[in-house]
Amino acid sequence: MIQFNNSTYLKLKDKLTVKKPWDMIIIFILNILITIPVFIIAHQNFIDLNWFWHLDRIIIFLVILISIQLILRAMRRVTLISIFLYLIILFIGTVFGGYGFKSVFDDYKYMMYFMSENPNPQDIIISKLLPFPNKSKIESAIEFDNPKVRNFAIMSTSKHFKDVKGYHEYSSIIHCFAVFKEINSRWNYVSDPKGKDYIAKASESLMYLSGDCDDHSILMAACVKSIGGTPRLIHTDGHIYPEILIGSKKDFERVNYLIQEVLFKDESKDQVLHYHIDEYHQIWLNLDYTAKYPGGPFLNEVILGALTVY
Repeated sequence: MIQFNNSTYLKLKDKLTVKKPWDMIIIFILNILITIPVFIIAHQNFIDLNWFWHLDRIIIFLVILISIQLILRAMRRVTLISIFLYLIILFIGTVFGGYGFKSVFDDYKYMMYFMSENPNPQDIIISKLLPFPNKSKIESAIEFDNPKVRNFAIMSTSKHFKDVKGYHEYSSIIHCFAVFKEINSRWNYVSDPKGKDYIAKASESLMYLSGDCDDHSILMAACVKSIGGTPRLIHTDGHIYPEILIGSKKDFERVNYLIQEVLFKDESKDQVLHYHIDEYHQIWLNLDYTAKYPGGPFLNEVILGALTVY
């Protein structure tokens, strides 16, 4: 007669049990769902080493993927609970307007687009390298609280991009891009009187949308400031041009997609965005009259100073 002890029973049960791959499939799906947002956070906060083919980002992704896979395999019993809680959090975010399923998808889309398009960073600006020329006159000329200036800016927002939906958190920047489109599509370059640096007020340049580079910069800065944007003027050897504050790298990834795929698709086709990073790691885009789209190529001149309009 065969005797069955506990050890024999467990071995027999293990042999007779049909092993299914579902637990591993569930773990891998959960791994992907967790890895993507974790990788997005890492991508936005780690220094971009600009390695060839973005190998630094690929390595980060693989390290995160493998690490989470190992952790989840060691925690099989709580895998289903983790999946449930994770999906509930995303569902709540989706329903109540927080970070939900669409947010994860959009962040991944913007990040991948940013990496594939590879925008071109320029030199890091250290503000006020030198005293800004005609600083007091220029600050006085940026009449952002002039009703004529604000009305022109508002008119521009009703003329361009008013039907763009789904980017509510960047509505202020979209409005400023509408101002850029209106001014740059109509700007007529006219030189100053010979031997004299004439500083025109924003309301003066607004009459005919004409003037030189500093007149254009003053008007652009005034209009951008009048509708909630943060502009600054860059001084080079013989040129002044305006820029607009975009914000963090995360903000720039979204704005980069907006410019090249939604707002200025034709103007920026087969082009890259050029930008400056200041000492606070904030990103600024070029709004010069020479640019056909925000972030167009800079004039290759040495930067001497910057004047931010707060």
